[in-house]
Amino acid sequence: MTPSRRRLALLAAAATVALTGAAAGPAHADPPPDAPEQIDNGDFSAGVSPWFSYGTGPLGVTDGRLCTTVPAGLANPWDAGIGQDGVPLVAGAEYALAFDVSATPGTAVRAVLQLGSAPYTAYTTVDANATGTAARVEHTFTAPAENPSAQLIFQVGGSAEEQTVCLDNVSLRGGDPPEPYVPDTGPRVRVNQVGYLPGGPKNATVVTEATDPLPWQLRAADGTVVASGDTDPRGVDEASGQNVHTIDFTAYRTPAAGLTLVADGETSHPFDVSGALYDRLRADAAQFFYAQRSGIEIDGDLLGEEYARPAGHVGVAPNQGDTEVPCQPGVCDYTLDVRGGWYDAGDHGKYVVNGGIATYQLLSTFERTKTAATASFGAALGDGSLPVPERDNGVPDILDEARWELEFLLRMQVPAGQPLAGMAHHKIHDRQWTGLPLQPHDDPQPRELHPPSTAATLNLAAVAAQCARLFAPYDGEFAERCGTAAKTAYAAAKANPDRYASPADSTGGGAYDDTNVTDEFYWAAAELYLTTGASTYLADLTASPHHTGDVFDPRGFGWQSVAALGRLDLATVPSGLPAAERARIRASVTEAADAYLAEIERQAYGLPMPGDAGSYFWGGNSNVINNAVVLATAFDLTRDPSYRNGAVQAMDYILGRNALNISYVTGWGEHAAENQHSRIFGHQLDPNLPKPPAGSLAGGPNAALQDPFAAQLLAGCKPMFCYVDDINSYATNEVAINWNSALTWIASFLADQGEAGAVPPATCAVTYTTHGSWPSGFTTQVTVRNTGTTAVDGWSLKFAFTGAQKVGHGWSAKLTQAGATVTATSERWNAKIKPGGSVTFGFNGTSDAGANPKPGLFTLNGSPCTS
Repeated sequence: MTPSRRRLALLAAAATVALTGAAAGPAHADPPPDAPEQIDNGDFSAGVSPWFSYGTGPLGVTDGRLCTTVPAGLANPWDAGIGQDGVPLVAGAEYALAFDVSATPGTAVRAVLQLGSAPYTAYTTVDANATGTAARVEHTFTAPAENPSAQLIFQVGGSAEEQTVCLDNVSLRGGDPPEPYVPDTGPRVRVNQVGYLPGGPKNATVVTEATDPLPWQLRAADGTVVASGDTDPRGVDEASGQNVHTIDFTAYRTPAAGLTLVADGETSHPFDVSGALYDRLRADAAQFFYAQRSGIEIDGDLLGEEYARPAGHVGVAPNQGDTEVPCQPGVCDYTLDVRGGWYDAGDHGKYVVNGGIATYQLLSTFERTKTAATASFGAALGDGSLPVPERDNGVPDILDEARWELEFLLRMQVPAGQPLAGMAHHKIHDRQWTGLPLQPHDDPQPRELHPPSTAATLNLAAVAAQCARLFAPYDGEFAERCGTAAKTAYAAAKANPDRYASPADSTGGGAYDDTNVTDEFYWAAAELYLTTGASTYLADLTASPHHTGDVFDPRGFGWQSVAALGRLDLATVPSGLPAAERARIRASVTEAADAYLAEIERQAYGLPMPGDAGSYFWGGNSNVINNAVVLATAFDLTRDPSYRNGAVQAMDYILGRNALNISYVTGWGEHAAENQHSRIFGHQLDPNLPKPPAGSLAGGPNAALQDPFAAQLLAGCKPMFCYVDDINSYATNEVAINWNSALTWIASFLADQGEAGAVPPATCAVTYTTHGSWPSGFTTQVTVRNTGTTAVDGWSLKFAFTGAQKVGHGWSAKLTQAGATVTATSERWNAKIKPGGSVTFGFNGTSDAGANPKPGLFTLNGSPCTS
C-alpha cells in the first residue's frame, strides 16, 4: 500500500508513553523525519474505512476518534480487535508506531503488527494500559521481515467489564517511499488474448506515436505471414489518453493456434482463431458460483483440491452460523434460517438485490435456450455440464446452481404472522467488517438480518416468478413454492412501496441502497405476467413509465437499474402480448443495440461504453458485458450478424484488447488478472490459499478510485488505467456474483455461435394454433411448410414450452418430451415435404393454470423456422 501523508496532532490532554523493554521489544533509532506514512486514515477524518473490527460492537467516529464497545468476559485479548490490512513492511527498515488510545472504564490494549493470516507471525508488539484519559503511545522497531501487506491489530478483548475503546492518530512511519506505479502493459499491440471466431470480427489496437498508417502482419505460430495490411490511425483515445491505431483483420478466417500480430516493431500476445474458443469459458464462468457457495462443503474433486473447504456459516465454531440469525437491534424479534446462497463478493455477506440480478442472469442463460436459434435447446447446459454436487439428477446443472441461491432468497422472506410479512430482508452479513484473508468457516463474527426493503422484496418476486416457470418441468413442488413466494412478495411490496435500504447501513457489509424502485416494480410485474399470464400483472407493467421509456442506458444495466431485465424478457420469452406490442418491445432492444454498435465504432478499443471517466466505475466490466447481452439478444431476435459481431467485440475488450493489455478473467489469456479482492481466494496474502478459480471476472477500471489502495497508487489515472490487479483494491479488482452472472450469460451465447459463420435464410415456416384450452389442458395443431427449394425427406420439429405444459396424445407425428422441450418426428407416410408443401400434426396437452403461449422457437431438422 502506498502511504498517505498526514500531520499527526497530539491530543492536548494526552499523556505520551515511550515504550521500551520486554513488552515492546528493543528500542531503535527513529526513522528519518520524511519517512513515509504507511497507515491510511489514521486520524479517521475519512470515517471508518479501511478499518475493520471483530468481536466488538459497530465501529464509529466520535469527536474525531474511532470508538467501539467491547463486550465483557471475552477470554483472551485477541477475541476482539480493531485492524487495518495492507500495511507494507521492508525488512531491516526502521519504523515508528504511534497511536492515541483510551478505554472506559479501563483495560489493557495490545497493538500487534503481524502476518495477516496463519500463523499470524508478530513483527512487533506494543502493550498499553488504556484508561479514560487518552494516552499517546510511541514505539520504534526494526522490521524483521519483508511483507507488502502486513496487518495492524489492536487486541481489545479479555476484560471482565464492558469497555468503550477509542483510537486516534494511528501512525506507522518508516520503510521506503513508494516507487511510482507503472503498470506492465506488455506489447503495444493489444488483442483479445483468447482469440477470435473464424467468421467473426477481428480487431486489435496499436499504441504508437505515429500519426500515419503503419504496416501490420498476422503471423502463424511458425512466423509465416498469413495476412497483412495497414493500420487505421484513430488519434488520442479519450479513455486511455493514448495515441492509437486500429487493425482490422476480419478477412482472415482460417482456424489456427498461436497467431500473433506485428506492427510498429511490436508483437502481440499470442491468440487463436477457433470456433471452440468459448466452450470452456461457459463452464468456467458458471463454476465460480459453486466456489462462492455458503453453507456447503466445497468438494475438491469437483473444483480442484486447492478449493476444497468446510461448509461456512453453519454454526460450527468459530462460526455463529446462518441457521438461526437474529435481526439488527430493533428490526425484528424473530430469527430466520438463512443458510445457503452465494457469498456476494469478496466478503461473506449475502444480499438479496445482488442475488436477484445474479440469479436472474443464470436463469436467463438457460431460458434463452428455448428461444434462440443458436442455443440448440440447451444441449450444452444440460445435466452433467457443470461441476456441481447435484449433477446427474435429471435437472440442467445451471438450474441446480441457480436453485442454491433461490433457496436462500426464499428463506429471506418475512414469515406469515410477522410485521411486514411477505417482504424480504435486504441482506445478512457480519456485524463488523473482517480482514483479509478469512475463510468462511473461520469467520467468528455474529451475523445479522437487516431490515426488509421494497427493492429486495421485488427482486425476490421477479426471480421467484422466473423460478416458477423454469423449474415446473423438473420439480413441480419447488416451482409452486417459488410461484407462491413471488405473488406474496409482489403484494407485500405494493403494500410497502417505499421501504428503502439505508445508505448508512454499511458496517460489516455493503449498503446496496436504492431509493427508486419503479424499475424493480416493472421487472417483477413483467416476470409475474410472463409466468402466470394474469391481467393484473399485465396492467401493472403496461402502466409503468418504464414500459414505454428508454430502459437501456449507454452505461449498461446493473443491480440498481433493472428495468432492462423486464424489457429483455418481454422481448424474448413467449407471452400473450399483442403482436404489435411485442414488435414495439423488440424494436426497443434493436434500437438500443444500434446505439451500442455506434459506440463500438467511436471507441478505438472497440467496446460498447462511452470513453469519459463517468463510464469507468465500480464493477463497470459487468456493465460492458451487459451491453453485450443487449447486442446478443438483438441478434437472437433478428439474426442480423452485425449485432453478434458487436457482442463479440465487447468481449475483445474484456479479454485483453484494452489499455492495460490484461484479460480481466482469471485463467483466460496470456496476461490475466489473478489477485482479485476476496477473503476466500487470498493467495496473494497467504500462499496456502488458492487464487481465484479460472473464469472469475474482475470489477475493472474505476475512475472514482473508491478504495485507499487504488486512490494512493493510481491518483491521476486516465479512466482505462484506473485498475490494479491487487487483492487490496476492492473498488477495481473485487469479484462479485452479478459480474460473473453477466460473464456466464455472454460466454454461453458466444460458445453457441461456433465459427460465427453466415446466417442462412429460413427454409421452413410453422403455424402453431391452440384450438381449445381448459384449466388443466389444451389442444393444439401444428402445420410445417417447406419454404425452401429442396424436398425434406424425414423431419424432426423441436420447440419448447414456457412452463409445466406436457404433451399427451398426439396424431400424425411421434411426440416425445424432455423437460420443456418437445420433439415431433415424422411418420413413415408423411416424412417427405416437397418445396411449397406442408404437413400437419396435433396433440392434446396438459398444463397448470399459468400462461400457455405459443412457443418462441421452432427448428426443423436443426434449422430455425419462421413462425
